[in-house]
Amino acid sequence: MPSPELPAPAPVEPRPAGPLCVACGERAIVHWLRRLTDDELADHIRIEQERREQALLMADPQLPVPVFPPLPTGENDTRTVYSCGPHAITMDAATLVHASTCTAPNEADLPGCDCTPEPAPDASVEETAAPLPDHWVTGGA
Repeated sequence: MPSPELPAPAPVEPRPAGPLCVACGERAIVHWLRRLTDDELADHIRIEQERREQALLMADPQLPVPVFPPLPTGENDTRTVYSCGPHAITMDAATLVHASTCTAPNEADLPGCDCTPEPAPDASVEETAAPLPDHWVTGGA
């Protein structure tokens, strides 16, 4: 019995590789961090709780019960916000962690945002950077 003739597949437009701008979907070239929203934090905690429950189910009963650290509080959790060039906030603003309610990249506020970012870490504490391998340094930097 002959197989039926299949229609030709529709052409597929390739999507850019890597992260996309949250405002327009174009290829992202910059990013910054913001705190998790309440819903994102709830999802994060739910996923961690499910992971722990699964670990307890799979644990060897002849060994001690696994001990877990406290559940996440959101204090150290951030989400990366990606942006294309036209939707980017300023470089100085991008170096700071933004509030969970920050709407950047909101076109009405560009090149700024509508939140008060967290203050930068204390600059008085001098950190010594680990030297990079010679083959990682370009242009005599």
